[in-house]
Amino acid sequence: QVLLVESGGGLVQTGGSLRLSCAASGRTFSPYFMGWFRQTPGKEREFVAAIRWSGGSTYYADSVKGRFAISKDSVKMMVYLQMNNLKPEDTAVYYCASNQASPAVWSNGNWYNSWGQGTQVTVSS
Repeated sequence: QVLLVESGGGLVQTGGSLRLSCAASGRTFSPYFMGWFRQTPGKEREFVAAIRWSGGSTYYADSVKGRFAISKDSVKMMVYLQMNNLKPEDTAVYYCASNQASPAVWSNGNWYNSWGQGTQVTVSS
């Protein structure tokens, strides 16, 4: 069983920055990808960013490319999402997730097996 716990959300003004953290635990933790997704009420869950656990390749949604950066610390089993130049449309609950099902899929949340509880990010205009 894999447990994921996010932290770092909060309220920030437009143009500000936040850094989200995701702590992973569990003896079976061995993902192909770690990802960040976000969701607002009434909308579909949206892919934000992913990182290949072995190798570190990164992938981003077009809406956050150039503003967000995903990184990891394999020894500490941590994943981070640095969010810069935040916009009101970035407001959402952000979820950390682990994909231990497919080595070829990083943006489809249906392939992610474990999810954190989410952390709220609110960007005021």
